[in-house]
Amino acid sequence: MQKTIIRVKKGVKIKSPVLVEGLPGIGLVGKIAADYLVKSMNAKKIANIYSPYFPPQVLMRKNGVARMLGMRLYHIPQKKNDILVLAGDVQPSLPEAHFEVCGKILNYFKKKKGKMIITLGGYGSGKAAPNPKVYGAANNKKLAEKFSKAGIEFGKTKGAIVGAAGLLLGLAKFEKIDAACLMGETHGAYVDPKSSLVVLKALERAIGIKIDTAKLEKEIKEGEKFAKKIEEQMAKAGGEQAHAGIKDLSYIR
Repeated sequence: MQKTIIRVKKGVKIKSPVLVEGLPGIGLVGKIAADYLVKSMNAKKIANIYSPYFPPQVLMRKNGVARMLGMRLYHIPQKKNDILVLAGDVQPSLPEAHFEVCGKILNYFKKKKGKMIITLGGYGSGKAAPNPKVYGAANNKKLAEKFSKAGIEFGKTKGAIVGAAGLLLGLAKFEKIDAACLMGETHGAYVDPKSSLVVLKALERAIGIKIDTAKLEKEIKEGEKFAKKIEEQMAKAGGEQAHAGIKDLSYIR
């Protein structure tokens, strides 16, 4: 394999699609959101994307069969604009590799008469956000104004959007395709499903689809309960150790 290839399932009819991208990145916000979208809406895999620019590894699965690292395209039929979800294990590591992979994906999207691209990711703030906001960046002012009405905040962020989440926006503009990135506020140092949840809800409002987020909300609550329990146990253990230390010191005296 010398170039990126997209192996597409034959016979799939796709109607004026919107592409939603969610690959590994800050806090895994985009990846969690995209993977949940695929499962909750029973999306069907229609393509595998392989590239020599991905890490030279295979993943070992529970059934004993290994598979190549890669990206995948899933199809969600809709009344007006179908949804294609770009999910996967990895992103390329080199700049030229990103251009090659994203270029191939964009060419495929154009052939399917794609209408819009929405990328999902995290915006690292360096601090925990109890109620994460969703920030946006678009490749044209008209789309930014439209998505602002969905509660997405534009013009409040700074810096660069790295990887496919940003590059697809830039390349799409050359092809006159509307594109926006929805970024969930996150610490940046740990996996953040709560940020993924608010991004999914923003996506709902932005493109007018319904996503059942009940399972994700339940997982988040269970995770918070577990984390709180661990914190309480650590605090209790720390207090007991400190108390024992005081006793030891007074005994030594």
